[in-house]
Amino acid sequence: MSVNASHHYPDPAWRGRVTATLVALILLWPMLVASEFKPWILLDEQSLGATWNFLSGFFPPAHSSEFLSLILEATWQTVAIATAGLTLALLGAVPLTLLATESLSVSRLESGRMRLASAAVRQAARWLLVLLRSVPELVWALLLVRIVGLGPTAGVLAIALTYSGMLGKVYAEILESSESHATQSLLKNGSGRLAALFYGALPASASELVSYTTFRWECAIRGSVVMGFVGAGGIGQRMDESMKMLAGDEVSTMLIVFVLLVACADLVSTFLRKRLG
Repeated sequence: MSVNASHHYPDPAWRGRVTATLVALILLWPMLVASEFKPWILLDEQSLGATWNFLSGFFPPAHSSEFLSLILEATWQTVAIATAGLTLALLGAVPLTLLATESLSVSRLESGRMRLASAAVRQAARWLLVLLRSVPELVWALLLVRIVGLGPTAGVLAIALTYSGMLGKVYAEILESSESHATQSLLKNGSGRLAALFYGALPASASELVSYTTFRWECAIRGSVVMGFVGAGGIGQRMDESMKMLAGDEVSTMLIVFVLLVACADLVSTFLRKRLG
């Protein structure tokens, strides 16, 4: 009965879905050609031999006490770079969020529209956020290494600059899309923007803000690892040295540490969401 029914009443949206799929494939094909994407190269004899030689050096992972002590110190430095960079990013993102969030505008409550000066300041804050997040942290790190020299300082500043732009943009969007009744009530009764943010907007969207912040902390850990390859310190710099020495067992150990770090960040995020949920 059901088979006959589906035969007589086909999905009315199938033409649109097939058309959208064909259009997507037609648009994707020139992009694949432009990117010179050739996955079959991985399967030729030379690539398979190189892959085997490279991966066979990964086992067993390096586990001498001296090496593990070195990796523990580098891992701690990586977490410290990510945490310090994210803390500085928050110091930059919170004021910019206050300026960029339209629902926290006092002049908008009075007349329904933001005053020209307020709108100009809001646009300036948004353009500053665009500028900060447009440059990847790796590029900031390359520039800062030239200025402050090799070491963790370049990594911390690079994360702070890029992530303040990312955090400010997303924070503003989260606050503008959340329930604004409490925020507007506080502002109408003479509250300042900062008080309206902490007592009106944050309680309504705390879980989402914390979830995104911890996700950014996880990204900052990965970013600090990558920046180690340009001399910003941490476990990435150790991995760069091991890669140059073709020490696959040491690289294998550090990859395991990466996975454990990301898993820990995920556990922290889950714990905080449950506490705030």
